[in-house]
Amino acid sequence: MSTTLIVVGLGLAGAAYVGRLALQTGKLVSQNAHKIPKPSFSSYYKGGFEPKMSKREAALILGVSPSTSRTKLREAHRRIMLLNHPDRGGSPYIAAKINEAKDYMESQSKKSM
Repeated sequence: MSTTLIVVGLGLAGAAYVGRLALQTGKLVSQNAHKIPKPSFSSYYKGGFEPKMSKREAALILGVSPSTSRTKLREAHRRIMLLNHPDRGGSPYIAAKINEAKDYMESQSKKSM
């Protein structure tokens, strides 16, 4: 009889611990949910890619203005790569074009300095 009470007590304590852990994990997930970038498909780049990258195309791919600052360029690149990275199910071709656009924009900003 006392063994049964001990086993039931341990079972309840274990269930309470797992429930508390689940609640804490749920709170952490909901607190960090706003940090994950949301895809916005309202202003995505429509059309194919040009054979040679231009400043206009690079700016359209990254979603920035052609005369944007270096920090905004890097933020835009990071945001888009988080959504399109091949390790997360994105296309390697699209990721290559995003990287090419960033490199092109950075090289153009170096030339204008």
